[in-house]
Amino acid sequence: MLPVTLDRTSDEPLPAQLAGQIRSLVLSGTLASGDRLPSSRALAADLGVSRAVSEQAYDQLTAEGWLEARRGSGTYVTTTRPPGVTPPHFAPSLPRSARATGVTPRPTRPTSRLDTGTPFFDPRLEPGWRRAWREVSVAAPPRGYDDPRGLVELREALATRLGRTRGLEVGPDEVIVTAGTTDGLRALLPELRPGPVAVEDPGYRAAAETVLSYGREVVDLPAVRQVDDLGDAVAAYVTPAHQHPLGRVMPAADRLSLLEAARRADAVVIEDDYDSEFRYDVAPVPAMATLDRDRVVYLGTAAKSVVPTLRLGWLVAPPGLHELILRRRTITHAGAAWPSQRALLTLLRDGWLDRAVRSARRVYAERAPKVAEAMSPYATLAGPLAGMYSTWLLPESEARRARDAARVAGFEINLLSTYARSSGLTGLVIGFGGVTDAELDQALTAVTGALAR
Repeated sequence: MLPVTLDRTSDEPLPAQLAGQIRSLVLSGTLASGDRLPSSRALAADLGVSRAVSEQAYDQLTAEGWLEARRGSGTYVTTTRPPGVTPPHFAPSLPRSARATGVTPRPTRPTSRLDTGTPFFDPRLEPGWRRAWREVSVAAPPRGYDDPRGLVELREALATRLGRTRGLEVGPDEVIVTAGTTDGLRALLPELRPGPVAVEDPGYRAAAETVLSYGREVVDLPAVRQVDDLGDAVAAYVTPAHQHPLGRVMPAADRLSLLEAARRADAVVIEDDYDSEFRYDVAPVPAMATLDRDRVVYLGTAAKSVVPTLRLGWLVAPPGLHELILRRRTITHAGAAWPSQRALLTLLRDGWLDRAVRSARRVYAERAPKVAEAMSPYATLAGPLAGMYSTWLLPESEARRARDAARVAGFEINLLSTYARSSGLTGLVIGFGGVTDAELDQALTAVTGALAR
């Protein structure tokens, strides 16, 4: 029997409690790689809960890479805690230059973007959106420069949300409100010691460009392989919950390996948690920062759950870096716009953001299989179906032909090669958040028609 105890009076669901305690058993060394766990039926009987509770917990941990199910054999631990990892308390995303293609196809209708950054906005939520801005209009703004950490009420709400949705237990004074993810990165980079920064390849183009703009070298970090050595890099920028743009979830073993590599290099891991809330199959994977608060800088954003133009994000850094970042922001009067902060506070307080996430998740869960059904005969899916886009591997010539056909039909679709530097991966990155169902159907018809030819 596993040494776990479930609290039926807690607000945290029983499957989440069970998954969190099994993670802790692995990280504490109580469970080691290769250990066989009780069957879901036996564990449920031991704990006096329904079998669905243990099955959901096992499914969640399997999706995260802590466990694996072996047909006819059982469920086994796949990851062992390396030396130096302290068990956490788990709480209840530079383009390579595009090659010339000759004449650019002319669209036959106004262009709609099927990109990775435009979320679905439910029109039924418009009254709540307008109400938030009406409150901004009657609220008294600060007399002078605002707190460089951000509105205290907003930081309190964000700290509560991080604990509830990402398993990251922080206080409001540990949160710094930023003007988006890249603003958080710009706040961090000057406080790191001299040296290059490793960025996933393929990876988030804005992150690589931001690193270069600060005069630092970008080191390519393989996005699909375990990282055991960071060399002389002083930081590693990763998107572990949903790798941008391949969609891969970083397995538990890879997370622990990267943290160990960062410790050996005395480097920090920069976790961009850009769309972790949009999983369809299991609960969102806990933030990597829960594994090592002293080594991970956490970056979050409202761009994918609200709208990108709100230009708001949040940063949680280890104490030493937190103080350096805050001191510089105080001197430079850096900070996120007060009206946007005030509006987001209302959206959080009224439960609007939770409703927006649930609504978008339902839409993405319906659209992702539609894209998969259309693309599967012609290309290979790069990662699990999650988030507001999916990435498809196919030769560059075919990807360009499909991209050009979509452009003629009035749709802009990104090439995977524009996210890659040295990996050489090619294909299409198809977003489905910022278009209607009809537009998505039209775009897929254009793409698959080109690939079929």
